[in-house]
Amino acid sequence: MKQSLSIVKIGGHILDNSEAKRSFLSQFSVMDGLKLLVHGGGKSATALSQKMQLEVQMVDGRRITDAKTLEVITMVYSGQINTSIVAQLQALGCNAVGCSGADANSIQSVKRPVLDVDYGFVGDVQNVNSDYISLLLSADLTPVFSAITHNKKGQLLNTNADTIAASLAKSLADIFEVTLYYCFEKQGVLKDIDLASTLIKTIDKSLYTELLASGVISDGMLPKLQNSFDALEHQVSRVCIGQPSMLSGNSNNHTTLTL
Repeated sequence: MKQSLSIVKIGGHILDNSEAKRSFLSQFSVMDGLKLLVHGGGKSATALSQKMQLEVQMVDGRRITDAKTLEVITMVYSGQINTSIVAQLQALGCNAVGCSGADANSIQSVKRPVLDVDYGFVGDVQNVNSDYISLLLSADLTPVFSAITHNKKGQLLNTNADTIAASLAKSLADIFEVTLYYCFEKQGVLKDIDLASTLIKTIDKSLYTELLASGVISDGMLPKLQNSFDALEHQVSRVCIGQPSMLSGNSNNHTTLTL
């Protein structure tokens, strides 16, 4: 029987709110079983880019990353944010270890080819070193991954954190029974983004297609749901989207995705 593994991706709005971040990390730290955390930091990267007078460009929820933007993202994601999260988890008794995709060749990617849009130094995941990550987990360590990958030729690449979480989940599903959580400030997928009462509790592939066509799913929610269904199609047991309260297993106020 496979051991259970929770892979949790934390959203930027929670990361940027010190009280919400503390609450999330407290809930994450006491989750039962093996766990792994993935974070980005897009809002912090955007704020620093603007201070440095660098143009911020987004297409369908994904950041266009030129050389200067990549420097900012690396500093913010793998520097300040990752180290801060690890330190706070250590204070909560969770033995966390900071990781990027370059560490032990954890996540290897290739620079996205230019088709309709030139995304710059953005990586598409090609391979996950699940043996190394399993080794960390078996040593009772909690990996904390930033949204930075590499091409094994010395080039770092910005990779969507939702994609990284799904890629880790798909790879580790061969070894563990994986539940993938996307935590952010909303209760889940909402028909009206401003009304919590419009929560959609269950979305299957058919409903997903309808919501996509009607424009209910857009912007940053696009990569979340694209990656969620991709994960489910690759043996990931369950995918949930919602607020951190769902991590306790006692809340039904989130969206569960099914095939």
